[in-house]
Amino acid sequence: MSQPPTRRGLLRLAAGTAGAAPLLHAAPVAARTASTATGHTATSPHVPPTAASAPVPQAWAVHPFPLDQVTLGDGVFRRKRDLMLDYARSYPADRILAVFRANAGLDTRGARPPGGWETADGNLRGHYGGHFLTLVSQAYADTREAALKAKLDQLVAALGECQRAPAEHGSPKPSHPGYLAAYPETQFILLESYTTYPTIWAPYYTCHKIMRGLLDAYTLAGNAQALAIASKLGDWVHSRLGGLPNAQLERMWSIYIAGEYGGMNEVMADLHALTGRAEHLAAARCFDNTALLDACAGDRDILDGRHANQHIPQFTGYARLFDHTGDERYAAAARNFWGMVAGPRTYSLGGTGQGEMFRARGAVAATLGDDNAETCATYNMLKLSRQLFFHEPDPAYMDHYERGLTNHILASRRDAPGADSPEVTYFVGMAPGVVREYDNTGTCCGGTGMENHTKYQDSVYFRSADGDAVYVNLYLASTLRWPERGLVIEQTSAYPAESVRTLTFREGGGRLDLKLRVPSWATAGFTVTVNGVRQQTQAVPGSYLTLSRNWRRGDRIAVSAPYRLRVERALDDPAVQSLFHGPVLLVARSPETDFRKFSFYRDFTLRGDLADAVRPEGRPQHFTTNGLTLAPFHIADEAPYHAYFRRAEPVVVFGAADSGVANRARADGLTFLDVLWERAPFANFSRFVDAVRALADAWLAEGLFTRTERDRVVAAATASDLRR
Repeated sequence: MSQPPTRRGLLRLAAGTAGAAPLLHAAPVAARTASTATGHTATSPHVPPTAASAPVPQAWAVHPFPLDQVTLGDGVFRRKRDLMLDYARSYPADRILAVFRANAGLDTRGARPPGGWETADGNLRGHYGGHFLTLVSQAYADTREAALKAKLDQLVAALGECQRAPAEHGSPKPSHPGYLAAYPETQFILLESYTTYPTIWAPYYTCHKIMRGLLDAYTLAGNAQALAIASKLGDWVHSRLGGLPNAQLERMWSIYIAGEYGGMNEVMADLHALTGRAEHLAAARCFDNTALLDACAGDRDILDGRHANQHIPQFTGYARLFDHTGDERYAAAARNFWGMVAGPRTYSLGGTGQGEMFRARGAVAATLGDDNAETCATYNMLKLSRQLFFHEPDPAYMDHYERGLTNHILASRRDAPGADSPEVTYFVGMAPGVVREYDNTGTCCGGTGMENHTKYQDSVYFRSADGDAVYVNLYLASTLRWPERGLVIEQTSAYPAESVRTLTFREGGGRLDLKLRVPSWATAGFTVTVNGVRQQTQAVPGSYLTLSRNWRRGDRIAVSAPYRLRVERALDDPAVQSLFHGPVLLVARSPETDFRKFSFYRDFTLRGDLADAVRPEGRPQHFTTNGLTLAPFHIADEAPYHAYFRRAEPVVVFGAADSGVANRARADGLTFLDVLWERAPFANFSRFVDAVRALADAWLAEGLFTRTERDRVVAAATASDLRR
């Protein structure tokens, strides 16, 4: 059976003509004059007249802070954000609106659509406009720039016109006056008769992006008309799906890509939280992908061969449906699905998938290519991790979040300006010698990419449901303002570089638990001082350390978590490895397309530290080893790189003492030297020799060494001159 074409593949086919897309034709005068009231803000009677954040579910143990209550400090995150802010400011609203206006029969004002998949005849047109709404909403929440608010209001008002015009003057009119899209209702009708991709292309996916952008315009920027438009669109969704039998819905959502609906269940649940309309919650439940939902609720892994980004956002929606219904099946499915992806299907950068598809559980080394880690998929896995943490503050969710944010999302934005392009990645290859490709105007990853870099601060801090604790999840330079508690807490940090992180109470105080995340990579120590006094606390990697105190203005908390060089082995081939410095993925700069072979053990001293074999290069976080330069992956350029290398330790060697004995592996793939050096550091030379002797005896007992080989290994250890 042949592999279905990927969305990225079709984009490449279309790339040659996208730049020459014709101008969308101006609408007839009658249609234009019927919808010229750009200031119209009529609202549904079911919609509150002013903006308000969605109610926080009672089931959440942890609450997020609004985006505008956390600001980024200086550093790489802020620099990347600023590049995307420039794009938000400069990109013309009329280009975003062109496809909507053309579909509504309105004047396109001579504007060309963005290109990529967002073309005059593209079957996904309109999705990019939804993402752009979110981009501008987040940018405004962050900066409070009047020009951004004006652009957002312009976009929303125009979409209101595009919703009204077909309902009033369309021929034919849509099935419900709430319909809003950049193409006719035909795609939705065809989906109901099981039409496949690419004849149609994920119509509810585009609907989700538009609705999410509208809700963000309301909750982040206070545009009440946006909620009115979204509510009417939600009414249309219910009118379209509410009467369909479950069997028909199930079959629709199982269709490859055509049935992809993004996070429709999530956005409809969020809309219900804002409007209180039962129809909106009922519509959210119409998106139950029952077969996969039931399998994941029962912890049965059937993901192999499924489209990754088609399914990840469904589970964020299930988490939200649990909030509204209390149905434990939804919660169990979301938790179990996360566990099926976050470990066994995750590459070292924190991304998942090959060619947009989930592969077999544990298949990492076997799936390395130039089409790994669709950036959209990481965007959605971070959203799911965040939602699950709200219910159960398990540090594992934030470990995964930090990995994906630092090594994939941060790395996905080119370190260069781009006024006409978001300059972000689609796939991020993990094969040897691949190069990151940027741009992605008009694609799914271009859309989520716009969002990624204007919300870095959304998970740095959370608070407990009772308001008595603050979770410090990420050590990014930032400032938290919590007006309900009168608190301002400033964090200074060079993250992702190694440094002491300092949290200072700039305003306010009082009794508060400060929960400091101890990352799972913090194996070289984690020390905390308060006003210069070291705290006698036990910090366990992969946990939270709690400081309970009556805080005062000026109190200063310093957190030190030294970085250590470490390797991570691929699950299916322990010899295929990635190298990290603390949380930061290091990649070797090399154009070769075969695995580079790295050997480290011959350089080890009694401390058993990779720092003996991987040396600082001179620039911060740059190293050299085996004749190659290693650099942090978040430096986003077009240099070929190796995120994985092949470990080559063929012979048991201790420094200059070569035993001549093959470094054989046991059944789990770990070699003699792997197991030996996992026991480091050794207190003295005698302890080292004892460890070699005991392990050589074990290898002899398992038939991995002969008696002669065992003796030669012990003799080499005894003759070596290892020091600390």
